[in-house]
Formats: sequence, structure tokens, C-alpha cells
Amino acid sequence: MDLHTGPLGEAAEYSEGYSAERLFPMPRAEGRSAVGLEQRPAWVGVDVWTGYEFSWLNTRGKPQVAVLRVTVDAASTHIVESKSMKLYLNGYAQTRFDHGGEVRARLTADLSAAFGAQVRVALLALDSGQLRVVSAAGQSLDDLEVEISDYQRNPSLLALSSADVAMDSKLVSETLTTHLFRSLCPVTAQPDWASLTVTYTGAAIDRAGLLKYLVSYRQHQAFHETTIERVYADIWQRCQPQRLQVSGHFLRRGGLDISPTRCSEAAAESTGAEATPRLARQ
Repeated sequence: MDLHTGPLGEAAEYSEGYSAERLFPMPRAEGRSAVGLEQRPAWVGVDVWTGYEFSWLNTRGKPQVAVLRVTVDAASTHIVESKSMKLYLNGYAQTRFDHGGEVRARLTADLSAAFGAQVRVALLALDSGQLRVVSAAGQSLDDLEVEISDYQRNPSLLALSSADVAMDSKLVSETLTTHLFRSLCPVTAQPDWASLTVTYTGAAIDRAGLLKYLVSYRQHQAFHETTIERVYADIWQRCQPQRLQVSGHFLRRGGLDISPTRCSEAAAESTGAEATPRLARQ
């Protein structure tokens, strides 16, 4: 893939002192084009970044710590390359601020400019109830006995259940989860592990086929955000649900994890950061 990826895959030094110039924005359209999403279904959604290694200094030079949560609208014009985000955030560690509100304001201004849309920034206390670990919603697909041989994205594995193909069955509403998901970074080819949740209303989706489809991403290369968008688009096009939500809970790297969610318009109420829990591996 011919992507302009900034510092990703290159040697970089962590410098002391804050600088917004370390952020490297990339157009969302570029990443979508790389995975064939020039023509895509309509969706709404957010990308929720959680930073567990965030610190700054108060005016007396004493370190302050918090868990950083940044919520980015999927309609923003850009994503930010994750290594550049780590370099940027690390600069706060040796920078003095009068109070946490000043830190939050600086983060909001810089990140809104980089993402091309207003972002929401929260600094969460380490004992905050918002950080508690929860179990993945819905029914797990992971115990299904299936034979798998496709490890490059294969949307042809998606199908409706045989009962719904054979007769005019009633609509179902269900949430299905797998912890077996893996894709690859499009630049370094390093593995990106995640738990994925699919919530839909429509004709019943064949569960074995869905699991095999999700596992077929095991050697697929794309960024977190476009990976979830590609999954959403494939399910939407092949299974034609009335409502659909796809969420990816990717494991952290360098103290940062990203959880993208994409929803149909009818499920727009589920796109807030509060709908993005912290799972056990995060």
C-alpha cells in the first residue's frame, strides 16, 4: 500500500518538551482507498483513544498522572498516525501546566486541528469507575467448531443462516463477539490484536461463516479505523441488515489503545464514548 505514514516504522527519539508538530495527520480518504472503500455505505461512529501512560508536571515540577481518553468523530477528515500520537503525548511528561484544565484545553486544541474535527478529551482519575474492566457484550463465537483455511480477507464467507435463506423468517436482534481477531499494520506488518463485536437487526447471519470471515483478516493489512469500516461495509453489503454496529477493541501499544465503532444511522444513539467499555485485554 502506498500510504504516507509519517514516523511509523522509522527510528524515533522521545524528546523532552511538548510540541504539537509531532502529530502526523493522515487523510481518512487515503486509508479507505487502500482497502477499497471509495464507495461505502453510510455510517456514523467514533474512534476512542485511551492513553494509559499520560503525565505532565504541575507548576512546582511534581508529576501528575491521569488516563487520557480522546473521542474522535468518524466524520473527521483525518486520522492521526499512532506512533506520532505517542511522541506527541510523551512531550507532556516534562512540560509544566498550571492545572489539569489547561492540559485538557491544550490537548483539545491540538488534536482537533490534527483530526480535522472537534474532539472530546477527558482526563480520568486512576480510580475512576470509567476504567473498570467489563466482559464483552453478546454471545461469543469462539467455541464454534469450524475449519478455517482463509487468512486473507474473504467476504464471500459471509452469508445468512440456511433457515433464513429457505423461508421468510422473522427478524432477529443479536450481539456476537469474538476475541480471535487479528489484522496487520499496513506499514510494519506487526500484528494488531482485538476483540470485535457485531450487533445487528435483520435476517439471521450464519455464525460459522461470520467467525471464519473475521478470522480471514489474520493477514489483512490496514489501520484500526479502516479495518472496522471494511468489516462493517462487508456485512452491510452481503447480509443487508436493517441495523448494524461493528466495534473493535484493539489492544494497546505504547500505552495507547484505539476502539473504533461504526453504526448505521438507525443505531446512532450507540456511538458515544460511554458505549466503548474497557475489555479484559485492554
